[in-house]
Amino acid sequence: MAARPYVTGQGTFDNSTTTGVLEYESSSLFKSMTKKSKTPLFKPTLPPLNDTARATSFAKRFRSLASEQYPANVPKNIDKHLFFTVGLGTNPCPQNHTCQGPNGSMFSASVNNVSFALPTTALLQAHFTGQSDGVYSPYFPYYPIHPFNYTGNPPNNTNGISNATNLVVLPFNTNVELILQDTSILGAESHPLHLHGYNFFVVGQGFGNYDAVNDPAKFNLIDPVERNTIGVPSGGWVAIRFRADNPGVWFMHCHLEIHTSWGLKMAWLVLDGELPSQKLLPPPSDLPKC
Repeated sequence: MAARPYVTGQGTFDNSTTTGVLEYESSSLFKSMTKKSKTPLFKPTLPPLNDTARATSFAKRFRSLASEQYPANVPKNIDKHLFFTVGLGTNPCPQNHTCQGPNGSMFSASVNNVSFALPTTALLQAHFTGQSDGVYSPYFPYYPIHPFNYTGNPPNNTNGISNATNLVVLPFNTNVELILQDTSILGAESHPLHLHGYNFFVVGQGFGNYDAVNDPAKFNLIDPVERNTIGVPSGGWVAIRFRADNPGVWFMHCHLEIHTSWGLKMAWLVLDGELPSQKLLPPPSDLPKC
């Protein structure tokens, strides 16, 4: 077996290819039939690292084991519609520093124009103790602060990224639909977004700007694949749905570590439900202190 990563950013991977050999122990009859012949090793020709068309065609064929008769448990009645842009950008270079971004700027990355700032107090601890003031804000934007042609010519000013610790707050059992839209600022790239604490259904994807009028009619609500990580298409969008039934604070971030370090991450705060089994457990008595 052979596999190769798919990546659109420069310098993220080298020409990595991983291979493995599987050997099966078979019956004595099969062994006697095959011991005189030796099958030549078939070496597949793998696509280039940045073959977006091949990677997209491959991923779009993924389906769950559900069917028309037994459809997947995809949330149908949506309580929260959210639209997040994900992509790169820049911030001014701090004084007395040397930065490697365009025109001496500092590389940054953001979700809905907000680059996540790491807090000094743990988010879950601040929420559980009710001492969130000065740690995080519960007002993460549901839609882009400054809408633009996301996959067309980028705006002239890309230095408008804010640095903040903002969370999306959801009541328990909220049905969420989230559109993740790639942007062309500093070049379109595929961003593998990972959500902690949940699986979600991938109900749609496409290239260009998401069309809120026409694209939902094409969503797969019968047998979509269920995942916890999805690649936002380079120069495109992906639609996911999930039910927020796991209380706590959960990160969502790009799985390219350099982008995460630049701030391409955010967090969800899911509140407690009414039943004891729907409430956040207290920390164990032997929890190590930070």
